[in-house]
Amino acid sequence: MTMMEPRKHGDASDGTVGGRQSRFEGSMKVTGTATYALEYPFENLAYAVLIQSTIPAGRVLKVDISDALAMPGVLLVLTPEDDLGLKLGADWGGNKPAEGPYYPLPREVQFNGQSIAAVVAESREQATEAAGLVRVTYEESKYVANLNDPNAGEGKLMDALSSAWGDAKAALAASPVRIEAEYSTPREYHVAMEPHGLTAKWDGEQLTIWEPSQWSHGMARMYSEWFDMPYENVRIISPFIGGGFGSKGQPLAYGAVAVAAARKLGRPVKLAVTRPQNFTSYGGRAGTKQQIALGATEDGILQAIVHRGASETSVYADWPEQTGAATSILYKVENFSSQHRIVPVNSVTPGALRGPGKNPSAYGIECAIEELAYKLGMDPLELRLKNYADHDYQSGKPWSTRQLREALTKGAEAFGWSRRSHAPRSMRDGKTLIGWGIGCGTFPVIRAPSEAMIRILSSGKVEVISGAIDMGQGTYTILAQSAAEVFGIPVDQVEVHLGDSRLPGSAIAGGSMLAGSIMGAVHKAAVAARDELIGLALSDANSPFRDTGANTLNFVEGRIAAPRGEAPSLTLAELMFALKREEIEVRRNTLPEGASAQEQVQAWTTMAKVQGPTMGDYSMHSWCAHFAEVRVDEDFGTVRVSRMVSAFDCGRLYNPRLVESQWRGGIIMGIGQALLEEGLVDMRNGRTVNNNVGDYLVPTNSDIPDLQVISVGVPDHNASALGGKGVGEVGIVGVAPAIANAVFHATGKRIRDLPITLEKLL
Repeated sequence: MTMMEPRKHGDASDGTVGGRQSRFEGSMKVTGTATYALEYPFENLAYAVLIQSTIPAGRVLKVDISDALAMPGVLLVLTPEDDLGLKLGADWGGNKPAEGPYYPLPREVQFNGQSIAAVVAESREQATEAAGLVRVTYEESKYVANLNDPNAGEGKLMDALSSAWGDAKAALAASPVRIEAEYSTPREYHVAMEPHGLTAKWDGEQLTIWEPSQWSHGMARMYSEWFDMPYENVRIISPFIGGGFGSKGQPLAYGAVAVAAARKLGRPVKLAVTRPQNFTSYGGRAGTKQQIALGATEDGILQAIVHRGASETSVYADWPEQTGAATSILYKVENFSSQHRIVPVNSVTPGALRGPGKNPSAYGIECAIEELAYKLGMDPLELRLKNYADHDYQSGKPWSTRQLREALTKGAEAFGWSRRSHAPRSMRDGKTLIGWGIGCGTFPVIRAPSEAMIRILSSGKVEVISGAIDMGQGTYTILAQSAAEVFGIPVDQVEVHLGDSRLPGSAIAGGSMLAGSIMGAVHKAAVAARDELIGLALSDANSPFRDTGANTLNFVEGRIAAPRGEAPSLTLAELMFALKREEIEVRRNTLPEGASAQEQVQAWTTMAKVQGPTMGDYSMHSWCAHFAEVRVDEDFGTVRVSRMVSAFDCGRLYNPRLVESQWRGGIIMGIGQALLEEGLVDMRNGRTVNNNVGDYLVPTNSDIPDLQVISVGVPDHNASALGGKGVGEVGIVGVAPAIANAVFHATGKRIRDLPITLEKLL
């Protein structure tokens, strides 16, 4: 169990929901006292090192481990010859696969960099040295390197991701103004500050895993299925995470290897994935292509959108990066057609990277809208407002809340958009070309049940307990604020325990769903605990409130009193002492009443109970509008983002300071996407060339200008119990097109394939 050290943060009002509370764990991370998964000390610890394939496709014929086994300290070498006794597990939704074995070290090679062997030794240095002596003989076969490979083909149509209404083809042909273009994005990677890895320890039939996890309960379930053991026998501990962005929501092949090695050796095993291996041990954002055709009237009213998109997936699993995810809901259009295909290539299966689907989708449609604006000779802001969607045309449902118009208008005002000169290359500062661009974004409201426990202690402390995680987004802090508000106490009187699958169930920290889900559960449990305390205070023979005639109590500024001012006034600790109670413990969840124990476990460990944005009477989404200024050196073609203003509709903000940090983090990643990030593949062997943080470029402080963020949202109680909508991922969506559009405005040159680099501009 993780216990936060209480800190002084000011008065109770600062700690209520909506207050700008500093992050609880911030000082621990800054001072180095926060313990991450791979930092826990163990006695008799062994170290595992992965060996990865050097071919893109084929078969392992032989693994010569004799030299490695002869090295000092080597305990074990695992190869495809070893049957680790694992079984296939259910997917994220809990759907069971056909019965069969799972081979985390397979004989069939499906991509360059696939784990095919592992060395375990007394030290990491010994394991690394021995791994270099393992000799692998392959039988190579044909491969497809990436989406641009001539042998890639057109892929498979995903009917579930295709949508249409009206007659888009005919409406496009009849439109007096049309544009059509292809937009592409490269592979992108998570490159979290904390690399992946784990330590696994068996105690008889009990397995404990220390691993950075965005979903402690779901990962415990997946491990239990691989190793064919009861779910309750697996424990995931993950109190702190050094960045996930979608990459740490499920166990991966290396995790199975470490756990199997620990079982074979009867001692704990640590496996830390190297930085290059982080590029192939799990998937980043898939490369995408999309063709978009827009038809409009001469006064800028959209008549048709025709969209055809494709994304890479692996040859062994389907993962679509949905290029039409935002295209269908950003604008009013009566005739629409969108299709998405997945193209198998020899790479690791892509995965969720901040704003999956919505991110590349917004890049395409927002660049296309800007291109249409220039063809019409119209202000891009005016065109967007003119085609504002009054409801969700895809589902036919009304918006729950949609403040995108306010985001556009208030963002434009703060940015100074009215001072923009329309013509490309018309704004400059000496040899520096200046460009302004807009990009809109959206992310769906995804809802999931969660559970929480509240303990009121005799000391007057309140504990909030959940298996939810905090990877830097502020879960510890907002849960403390929620409890502090219910009990009317300072936030430093609340302790929060997170990051352990043995604690009450929680939604995944992904899909921007955790805050809305777990805040609802904590609030419900806290209110129930407060009501139980009130009941005791009014009825217990030992209570000083029993004879006051009050029928309820007020919890304000750290004290409890009857509403009409009848004496006495007690602190929480004084009331618990009077009641002679050591603790009051209440557990609540947000499932329907009467949910069985089996349904509860299913809710925390799978996505079976997750609800999408249109599962109900409304269509629910977060929205944003980004305004970017770029400065381009006329001679050298170098691009700098010099200013950004972004306005967001994310409903009620539980903690504006932390939300603004999340928004800025997404914007920074969007700047990297627009100008720097690109996974480069060697077409000769399918190898990721820039598989390190020296060659895979991400933004640094010097790349980031002042980022002004504005909230225009209103509480949305259809989206969540406390009125908030997702904040974590929407920030990245729309940033890249805003910058691309600004670059065109500055230079007159349209770059349709990311990243925008100087050689593409010159």
